[in-house]
Amino acid sequence: MDIKLSLAPLQGVTDYYFRNAFAKYFGGIDVAFTPYLRIQYGEVRKSLLHDIQPENNQMPVVPQIMTNSVEEFLFLAQLIEQLDYKEVNWNLGCPYPMVAKRKLGSGMLAFPELIQSILDEVMPKINFKLSIKMRSGYETPDEFPKVLEMLNNYELSEIIFHPRYGKQLYKGAADVPLFGKAFELSKHKLAYNGDITNAAFFANLQTQFPQTEHFMIGRALISNPFLAAELKGLPTVSNKKAVFKEFHNTLYQQFAEKLSGTGHLMSKMLALWEYFSLSFTNSHKVYKRIKKASNVARYNEAVSIIFREEDFL
Repeated sequence: MDIKLSLAPLQGVTDYYFRNAFAKYFGGIDVAFTPYLRIQYGEVRKSLLHDIQPENNQMPVVPQIMTNSVEEFLFLAQLIEQLDYKEVNWNLGCPYPMVAKRKLGSGMLAFPELIQSILDEVMPKINFKLSIKMRSGYETPDEFPKVLEMLNNYELSEIIFHPRYGKQLYKGAADVPLFGKAFELSKHKLAYNGDITNAAFFANLQTQFPQTEHFMIGRALISNPFLAAELKGLPTVSNKKAVFKEFHNTLYQQFAEKLSGTGHLMSKMLALWEYFSLSFTNSHKVYKRIKKASNVARYNEAVSIIFREEDFL
């Protein structure tokens, strides 16, 4: 069986700059799902529209949308269809309270009748494949059975299932047996997402769920972008730290050119180093050093020290 590995969307991190740099320096990822498009104050932010422009993407991507409205769904669908995409992913998984409390993302999972009413309206009107990314619930991990049973009534390309519930955020371990229960309940292809951080865990998933073809990886690929190639058995890189440094420098240079103001640049790089630091020895010290860098000069000095003194795991 050919295994498909995808890059999970992470708002504010896995934009097309990140995806393109990833494609340049690393391998193993077959497709990336974009951070969600959402209508705010009657429009979609220009940065999000730039993110899905085909000419800005050097790897295959699937646009993701977030909405709880038929009208918004169809508006976003029209935008995406005009760019000739063949698949769109609907986000029913975002766990953050500011989103979920508005019946968006994982917050919709407690309201299967709302999901159903939207699908009844939009499915006859869209001309692309629709996939869904979801969690096991929002309030509790017991909300997904009703949702999956309802989704069985629709033609979906796949369901990407993350076996955590929304209020967990990313705490604790993914409840892998829940994926098995979801597999039993759903008639759709099910992709697995959650805590794939090493080859041993991945091999165990493949043993437990041999029919699963698609595995999605998020945070672990940001901190260790060599992981996907390792899982696929691709040739290993002899000097990981040197390659990672080039990857970092490419991202930094692009953001320095595109972002407005050094404050925006520092904020962007700090968000990345929250994950990058995890692949260095003394990760807490590494992240603290970046956080203390109050300007570009101090940031560059901190980065130079990290790459000189710390080992890449």
